[in-house]
Amino acid sequence: MSQNPTQSDEQGAVDPNLPPDPSRRFWVASACTLGGVAGVATAVPLVGSFAPSEKAKAAGAPVEADISALPEGQMMTVEWRGKPVWIVRRTKAEVDELPKLDPELADPDSDRPGFTPEWAKNQYRSRKPEIFVCIGICTHLGCSPTAYFQTGAQSGISNDWPGGWLCPCHGSTFDLAGRVYKNKPAPDNLEIPPYAFSADGTHVMIGVDEYPAKA
Repeated sequence: MSQNPTQSDEQGAVDPNLPPDPSRRFWVASACTLGGVAGVATAVPLVGSFAPSEKAKAAGAPVEADISALPEGQMMTVEWRGKPVWIVRRTKAEVDELPKLDPELADPDSDRPGFTPEWAKNQYRSRKPEIFVCIGICTHLGCSPTAYFQTGAQSGISNDWPGGWLCPCHGSTFDLAGRVYKNKPAPDNLEIPPYAFSADGTHVMIGVDEYPAKA
């Protein structure tokens, strides 16, 4: 499969000469997301879950997301440490497709350090095959890629597109495990944050490695 997106929008790109600024990265990411939401709004609704206070979130408090009503093939977004975190309930067909894409990917086994915890170094890049959790910020210049879960030809996407994300800033593409395709500007796969599931699987806690016991 050849990935040849045609979208290349320099607006929203982060100046690489500027020092890191997490708050700026978040707002740039938000702007990029809003720019592409119209094309996928019917297929990928964005759902916010912001239980902690704004002060607690800024300090990096864990964020709990209720995924009990998240349908197959759709995504919800929560905010953690000022970053968008995507939670996707993948279909069985999407999960089965992941290993077939390995030859097209720059780092199919997530061997490059810093973006994938050891427990996520599997073909799903997740704790559960059907639930994928990642930070929705491109590893190139900090924009937020746009979801294109529909397969096949679309604007800026190759005819044999299997579903995933396209970064509108410089054309990096990612599969549904957040793995970047070869020969793209993004140097790494999308980052996997620490997270854990509740015992009944209905909630995800972002920012912890073990789900806290209920009092």
